[in-house]
Amino acid sequence: MLLLTLCKKAKGEVVNVGNTKEVTILELAKKVKETTKCKSTIEFHPLPKDDPKRLSPDTTKLEKVVGWPNVGFEEGLKRKITGLCQKNATHR
Repeated sequence: MLLLTLCKKAKGEVVNVGNTKEVTILELAKKVKETTKCKSTIEFHPLPKDDPKRLSPDTTKLEKVVGWPNVGFEEGLKRKITGLCQKNATHR
């Protein structure tokens, strides 16, 4: 996101940010638990009626405007978790 604020070509542009690999919330939850070695349980709740069943962002524009790196789902998740852990450690 910071990259977008620094890029002159991105000024005034609307871009999708995300990963083009479609992943369910359950798959994401399981992968987060596995990556963090978390022992908590996954809870299931009814979805809102207007909740989209599928989302897959088109990041083509983002890649062209700022050279968004194409990072795989698992690698991106590991990077995000590592960053959050480091940020959390500095605030203790």
